[in-house]
Amino acid sequence: MPSIIAGPLKINSVGGGVVNFGDAFYLSPKSADKTNAGSGSLNTGDFINTNTGLSSTNPFDPDVSDQNVTANA
Repeated sequence: MPSIIAGPLKINSVGGGVVNFGDAFYLSPKSADKTNAGSGSLNTGDFINTNTGLSSTNPFDPDVSDQNVTANA
């Protein structure tokens, strides 16, 4: 189904990704990564105000592999 965008659209950045509007038969990731971030981080927007106090992040991952990218043309 075609897309109709009836208003402003803001894309801050696309780092090696795909932005698609409209019809798409098949979309698949070309890469996969993992980011560990504590509370109050990775916020996007124009006016950000976060009050998180003490934050701790545990980057331990017992299953090692979350999203395998294989046979992906």
